[in-house]
Amino acid sequence: MQDRFSSFHPIVNFTYFAAVLLFGMLFMHPILQAVSLASALVYSIMLNGKKAVTFNLLYMLPLLLITAVLNPVFNHAGVTILFYLHNGNPITLESIVYGVSAACMFVTVIIWFSCYNAVMTSDKFIYLFGKIMPALSLIFSMVLRFVPRYIAQLKVISNAQKCIGRDVSQGTILVRARNGMTILSIMTTWALENAIETADSMKSRGYGLPGRTSFSLIRFDTRDKTIFLIMLGLIAIIVTGAALGENTMRFFPSMKVPDRSPLSFIVYLAYLGLCLLPVIINAVEEIKWKRIASRM
Repeated sequence: MQDRFSSFHPIVNFTYFAAVLLFGMLFMHPILQAVSLASALVYSIMLNGKKAVTFNLLYMLPLLLITAVLNPVFNHAGVTILFYLHNGNPITLESIVYGVSAACMFVTVIIWFSCYNAVMTSDKFIYLFGKIMPALSLIFSMVLRFVPRYIAQLKVISNAQKCIGRDVSQGTILVRARNGMTILSIMTTWALENAIETADSMKSRGYGLPGRTSFSLIRFDTRDKTIFLIMLGLIAIIVTGAALGENTMRFFPSMKVPDRSPLSFIVYLAYLGLCLLPVIINAVEEIKWKRIASRM
């Protein structure tokens, strides 16, 4: 499925991810964390398909379990003692619940960042911040694409070396180590040359000079305004709930969740709507497209 949310104005995309990432790191309420984690999983699968499923199962699920298990081993705060370890340290219910909550927060933020990298391309980031902070925005955009680009180039170099029998999977251990150092040397040389070429190219184009203009086809149209206003309204409701203490939970010394009220459910629905906004947009656009196709 094509992601329609990626076609919106960069300010809409950036505001959305800034909000879900910030809220995902701040809110430790179990309902809000479950909503954020589930929404991040759905959107990541919608964006990356089978790769997202593999990534979440092979990396995020073990990371979630390991982080949740390690916290009660080292954190012994809490009044509800379940049992004692061999060294006499207690395992408390509060530390276990806090470990699960912290693990969910950590994994959720990583998944949201994977969605961010798929939607917020370097040209969108430079469009937003190129005039405000040209040098920093260029560096940040290069850092964001550093890992995938360098992994792709490393595969190219490894395949080229494999064709002449100099790959890390060929020969004895000493030969493999020597081949690995050769590949690393080639990769380092390519990275340095690429950085110099990028710097010279941007300098020759006058990047960062005062008064410099740039061509862009991006326009903030009615569709962007509508979604942006809806997003700001949902954020305002969530921030209001946070200010009134609806989005927090106490873990130590004993657990306490704020009493549910009509405002609580409004905040939960607003947070669900915000996190699932790209999914809702894609679903609505898909329904529209199918209706149009059925009439043809």
